[in-house]
This record gives sequence, structure tokens and C-alpha cells, in this order.
Amino acid sequence: MLERKVEFMSQDADFLFFLVRPKQYEDAYGSLTLHSTTTKTDNILHLSLIGKHIDPHRVLYGSLSFSMKSFKPDIIHAEDEPDSLAALQVLSARRLFAPKAKLILHTWQNINRKKRPLVQWVTNRALQGSDAILCSNVEGVEVLHEMGFNGLTDIIPPEGVDIEWFKPSGQKQQKNGFTLLYAGRFVEEKGLDILLEALSLTRNQASLVLVGDGPLKDILKVQANRLKIKEQVQFLPPVEQDSMPSLYAQADTLVLPSRGTPVWKEQYGRVLLEAMACKVPVIGSDSGAIPEVIGDAGLIFKENDAGSLAQCIQNLMENPTLQKDLAERGYKRVTSFYSQKEIARRTNDFYRKIMDSKHLE
Repeated sequence: MLERKVEFMSQDADFLFFLVRPKQYEDAYGSLTLHSTTTKTDNILHLSLIGKHIDPHRVLYGSLSFSMKSFKPDIIHAEDEPDSLAALQVLSARRLFAPKAKLILHTWQNINRKKRPLVQWVTNRALQGSDAILCSNVEGVEVLHEMGFNGLTDIIPPEGVDIEWFKPSGQKQQKNGFTLLYAGRFVEEKGLDILLEALSLTRNQASLVLVGDGPLKDILKVQANRLKIKEQVQFLPPVEQDSMPSLYAQADTLVLPSRGTPVWKEQYGRVLLEAMACKVPVIGSDSGAIPEVIGDAGLIFKENDAGSLAQCIQNLMENPTLQKDLAERGYKRVTSFYSQKEIARRTNDFYRKIMDSKHLE
């Protein structure tokens, strides 16, 4: 996904790019070796990671200079959080090897969480040393201001949707009934218990496909049995991103029922955008950035409110015109604001802005 965005960015004659990325990506469900398959430039450096890969705040890159000394960048754009060790590492490398370069960081965080003293120190250093920080959501900008950051900010997510891959299916798969889809982690904050309860409240029988894994899997199976909807719910293991379009093609709606916690609320919701790109109507809670992402192209319910979610499902099931309208609105919203090409264009425009000295006075 990152290389696809950089490919679009590199088509701009004003910029020459040097991409630094990990050799391997790892999360709670496994690891993935990253290969250069789309970017046309040879300026790519793959680095090993040092530390606990699944905790991006405590991992370091296996490099001292990041090739800054030879590449001589004017802009260093590190898609790392200000409270991460990686951001501090990039900041140090900039100071040693490219002191005149403008430094841009990125943040997903939309809650100003209390930090331990060492983490606060890292954050302060990163904020003081950065010229700009891009945010994934509106609340991220507010959090930065609360923390005292006075540099440039804008709302530009680090990734969009590849609409050449995530696109409407030529023909919906023939099936019986109305199908709901959820894809993601099976954890408390994703609100899957509310989704199961809402399914049990709908007047017309629907089926639900849950794709993913996590500590609540067995608990959710017990709940489905207790609610007498066991036969309506299918659990599927996590799938590669390349396989997601076929799952969206089988769904009548994508549901993201996230709930906030004292330290987290939904920061983006990429599956919403992927579904919208495939012309699948979406339903989301009002947690965090979900309403911001959906806009007027989907249905929003109050988080933790199974009755409200059930009503959204019911409305969609009983109204084919609404289904078609939301599908078209979602597709238009993604292609207009969240495609990889559009994210690339907006990022390049931000680079121009940061290089214009009058914006930094």
C-alpha cells in the first residue's frame, strides 16, 4: 500500500523520492515479508527492525543514517508517532546527517493519553524537533495543540485505498438473505458483542460473517449460542488484504461497531473505506473518527447501543433504494477524498507548503 502511494507521488516532477521501509511487517496475527513490486524508482532501502515489532512505539530501525548523508533530503517524512523511539531515532539522524531538512512526523492518536515520564520526554523532544505533523483525523490536530505543538499540521492519512484493486464487483455473488460483514480484531473495543446483540434484535433474519481473530473469539461464540443466532454467524480467520475484495463482494453491508475506552477510540477505520470503494454500504458507530470517515455516505449509530445498530441494519435490509444510494455515495467519497492517488496528491501539496519559508515564519 505504501509503495503504491509513493508511486503516485513520484509521478510529480517536482520531487525525487527515497523510500525507507522495514523488511518485514508484523502484528498480533503474524508477519509479512515486504517486497518491492509497484514502485518504479530504485531508491528503496529495506531495513530490519530492532525491538518488539508489534509495538511500533518501542521499535527502532536497523540504521544510523537512513542514507541521509548520500541522498541529502530536503524533506524527511517519517510516518512514525511523536511518542515513538523511531521518531526520536529519525530526529537524531536528521540532526547529524541532514540538519537543514524539514522533518514531518505522523500521528493516528486522537486521545491525549497520560504518558510515563520517559515517554513524555520522547514526545516533547519529537514535538520540538518537528517542522510539521500530519494527522489521520480531526481530533489528532486538537491533541497536538493540547500538547503544545505549534508547527504545521494537516489531516492527511498515511494511506488511502487502491481503487484499482478495491472496486465494485462486476456481479454480486448469488446468495440467500442479507449478509453483514465485519473484518478486524476480536477485542473489547471493537464492540462485537453489540453487533451480535443487534443481530438478534433484527426482525428479518440476516447472516453475519466475522473475519479476524483475537482473545474474544470463544466468548463471542458463546454469546452467539446464548442469543440463539449461532447458525447465522460465521467465523473466518484473518485473510490477506488481496483476498478482501472477494469478501466485500459477498456482503450487503460492512459494520464497524467500535466503542471508545479511556485510552483508545477509532482512529480511521480502513475497512470502511475499502468497503465503500467496492460499493458496499457501511454502518459505523459514532466512536472517534468513524463519522468523519463515513460522512453522509453511511449510517451512524450511538456506540454501545445495540438497539440503534439493529435499527440501522433493519432500515438497510428493508430499503433497497437506500442500499443503492449509500453504495454510490460511499464510492464517490472514497474516490474523491481517500484514494491512494488523492492522498499522494495532497501529501505532495503539503510538501510544497512546508518548503515555502513564509509558512514557517
